[in-house]
Amino acid sequence: MADDTYKTITGVVDSCYTEKRSRFIAYAVPVRTVEEVKEQVDKFKKQYYDARHVCWAYMLGPDRSTFRANDDGEPSGTAGKPILGQINSLELTDILVVVIRYFGGIKLGTGGLIVAYRAAAAEALSLAEIEERTVDEEITVQFEYPFMNGIMRIIKEDNPEVLSQSFDMNCEMTLRIRKSEADKLRNRLLKVETAYLKE
Repeated sequence: MADDTYKTITGVVDSCYTEKRSRFIAYAVPVRTVEEVKEQVDKFKKQYYDARHVCWAYMLGPDRSTFRANDDGEPSGTAGKPILGQINSLELTDILVVVIRYFGGIKLGTGGLIVAYRAAAAEALSLAEIEERTVDEEITVQFEYPFMNGIMRIIKEDNPEVLSQSFDMNCEMTLRIRKSEADKLRNRLLKVETAYLKE
């Protein structure tokens, strides 16, 4: 995988797994921020208020450097960690996996819990559609109106996504392009007379 791409899921999926009468309901949810993670976890806790445990793990950011796992009262390392392990095994990010457990009356033991949480997370993830996305950068360029053609030619050739544009006496455009191509675009834009980039 290139260093400016990452893998995530396209939408929410859920599955149900049963082990010795304990029911494990797993959800995989695309998320972008820690705030979103908190909102989703709170939502599941309210929705499954009668469940014994609502365990979860998340991974955020293209570099996959922000992550956490939570056992929610299960023995330490038996729930959140195996869930996070499944996220890692698929190299996913910007994802939250929540596994809700309804206790079925038979204790599973620490080994059994690890296996069950791992299996529940794996099952939900197996249903998710995974896509590769690029890490993008935004570039805002300002220039005088007469130089519009030069700027537009570069945009046509380098093909960044145009996020916003305003054309008055002074023109401004905000562009988004793949990180690995951003420097080239910046340098080309700066060669247009009067053009300068906003930090």
